[in-house]
Amino acid sequence: MLKLATTVLGAAVALIVLVAAAVSGVASAIFGGGGSVTASQPSQAALADIPGDYLALYRQAATTCPGLDWSILAGVGKIETNHGRSNLPGVHNGANYAGAGGPMQFLQSTFDSVVARHPIPPGGGNPPSRYNPHDAIYAAAGYLCESGARDGRDIYGAILTYNHADWYVSQVLNQAAQYKQAAASSGSDAPATPPAQQAVNYAQGQLGLPYVWGGNGPDHGHEGFDCSGLTMAAYQTAGINLPRTAQEQYNAGPQVSKDAPLAPGDLVFYGTPGNIHHVGIYIGAGKMINAPDFGQPVKVDDYRWKGDDYAGASRPRP
Repeated sequence: MLKLATTVLGAAVALIVLVAAAVSGVASAIFGGGGSVTASQPSQAALADIPGDYLALYRQAATTCPGLDWSILAGVGKIETNHGRSNLPGVHNGANYAGAGGPMQFLQSTFDSVVARHPIPPGGGNPPSRYNPHDAIYAAAGYLCESGARDGRDIYGAILTYNHADWYVSQVLNQAAQYKQAAASSGSDAPATPPAQQAVNYAQGQLGLPYVWGGNGPDHGHEGFDCSGLTMAAYQTAGINLPRTAQEQYNAGPQVSKDAPLAPGDLVFYGTPGNIHHVGIYIGAGKMINAPDFGQPVKVDDYRWKGDDYAGASRPRP
């Protein structure tokens, strides 16, 4: 299968973190569709950061794929090349070290293949070019659509096809959530506070590190983390000191009401109130980052699953 190479621009900066759900119902509810009725509206952050011509193209191209919100395209465009503003090799001409080029960082062979399956509408280059923002963004919409985004079937998987890395999916959805104006209806995640966002950003940066019993991470001389070591270290970067164990973190609260939506940065706990055995950090759309167990690295998982012993969530405060 052909795949896209990417130019990494560093850690994504976002106010809300959102990692797409693997189940279609949640993904569709979070991201809406590509039509004018179901598509989300740009947030003030989007209006301030995205050049007007790029914003228009993201919104127009998304309409070619039911179930793909424009904010996903914008998230890819931001992470790849800062909406074409990057001066790194391969953005405006030539290619980067992996052969990718253009604002959406296509391999030439992948671009040609996508364009053959999803003809680009008039308004770009003749012939279409991966360096032309119009052509590249429409091609990205087609590629994501055929990779799982159509009808919201698998947004997470579609982005993972674009670049085979969980951290990349997390950053793209992180940015997409910043760009998407919060929906007024219930069922979506609550917004993250700046400290919670900082904690999630830190946790994202630890993806792939090994599980280490009692581990507090590289900053404390450990190769990896255990579950509560990860959450403690994440919130330390935000200036919030948590107790060391999962049980103590649960007791510290404050608890999130069971009928209230979770927010990125919330701690999610497993066990019983008096016997908590695991904790993760919620990152939105039904996902968490956690250090699961021996032999499993820090990774993204569903925060709820059949037969779990979910005990509730807390929302750390300074």
